[in-house]
Amino acid sequence: MAEERAPARVMVSEVQRRISAAFDVFDHEQNHTVDIREIGTIIRSLGRFPNEAELHDVIAEVEEEEPTGFIRFEKFLPTMTRILMENRFRPVPEDLLLQAFEVLDQQKKGHLDPEELTRYLTQEGEPFTQEEVEEMLSAAVDPDKNVIFYRDFVSLMTVDEPW
Repeated sequence: MAEERAPARVMVSEVQRRISAAFDVFDHEQNHTVDIREIGTIIRSLGRFPNEAELHDVIAEVEEEEPTGFIRFEKFLPTMTRILMENRFRPVPEDLLLQAFEVLDQQKKGHLDPEELTRYLTQEGEPFTQEEVEEMLSAAVDPDKNVIFYRDFVSLMTVDEPW
């Protein structure tokens, strides 16, 4: 029976090592704390992509009773381990992203105009901030044609599963 649990223990150990490494990147004071505003970036660096409401739930779970603006590693580790082990907040598969862009491309041109995409991102669903839109467009817009060839962009946006 102990032998059956050994692979799970090794997997948990590897997951926790990855969480620790990601957390350490943002632990600038090396005091086992990070700025609360970095939690979303840390979670995304681990290949998980919660929406804003889910991210707020995670933060509420790991935040101190008296908010300090910082998250302690000891509180973050068990929550993040559970998120990874339960496979929560997985990225959207490439084919679904492509389908979403194809729905937006009603004329079937194979590309979108930056203005078009900006309108969708800021006025539909969970709106992007101006900063998020600018960051996305800087990566998505073809500099020569000033359009977004979304098939190419989707391949940049998708993430290989880290485990």
